Amino acid sequence: MTAPIEVSGGEAEAQPEAVLVGVERKAIEGRSLGQIAWLRFKRDKVAMAGAIVVLLLVLMAFVGPFLVGSPDQPHNDLIDPVLSRPKTGILHSGISAAHPFGLDVPAGRDLLSRIVNGAKYSLLIAFFSSMLAVVIGVFFGVIAGYFGGWVDTLIARMMDIFLAFPLLLFAIALVGVFPDKVFGLERNGLRVVLLIFIIGFFGWPYIGRIIRGQTISLREREFVDAARSMGARAPYILLRELLPNLWAPILVYATLLIPTNILFEAALSFLGVGIIPPTPTWGGMLSDATDIYQIVPHFMFFPGMAIFITVLAFNLFGDGLRDALDPRASR
Repeated sequence: MTAPIEVSGGEAEAQPEAVLVGVERKAIEGRSLGQIAWLRFKRDKVAMAGAIVVLLLVLMAFVGPFLVGSPDQPHNDLIDPVLSRPKTGILHSGISAAHPFGLDVPAGRDLLSRIVNGAKYSLLIAFFSSMLAVVIGVFFGVIAGYFGGWVDTLIARMMDIFLAFPLLLFAIALVGVFPDKVFGLERNGLRVVLLIFIIGFFGWPYIGRIIRGQTISLREREFVDAARSMGARAPYILLRELLPNLWAPILVYATLLIPTNILFEAALSFLGVGIIPPTPTWGGMLSDATDIYQIVPHFMFFPGMAIFITVLAFNLFGDGLRDALDPRASR
């Protein structure tokens, strides 16, 4: 038989509390939904890279113009008047230490300065038009989803009409016939407001449909029934019960809507109905380069890459945000 094990010490030392002597007591804290979403987002390296690029783009758009100088300053002495191309640089692009992205032709303006200054207008128009679309879409989507019936039918048909509307042709026609000065706004100030209104007002049905579907699923949940049973009216339920539970899809779709609006603004500027030259925009620079890109290909390459990197960064950031806020996601 095995000999009994002798245990030294008194009865008090054998209690569980004795094991924790000298250990700092700390209450166990649960994680909030925001902390859980942040941890999920932080583990997604691709989404983090997209978020960092987005932050750098915003910083470049609003701080960069003070660092790179005027985008309209010509350098005619660096342009060959006969061949219509820069005299120096790799493949006669004008790329040098003073002009890292080269020069455009025939004015000889610094491309880096024009791209940095153009980012301000692209991001400004895309951000505020997205916010306008989100506000209108959430308003109509929540009302249609909660009330249903003829209200839902009316708003749904209105969404179909807006989605079938030829937005690009309407934007070209509206900008072309609009007066030069309205409510004290003129030239680029008026163009910015007009583009924000056109893109945002006609883009709300996309998020409106998403919010409508989410609201239909939420209105049958127990917390909504509990609020109704306690005598809560529709405005209270919409603002206090439904809207807080819709922040995740609203935030995700807003981040995915911004790159779409960047492309739309670039398309309008490319067609000549965006920001008025010589104020630089990425789409306008692409339009200027269509006739001479075979001679100076960098004139088209750099603004095209600026659009590509911006849209890709916002899409990666939006996808990562969607995965972080969706508890049913696989990652």
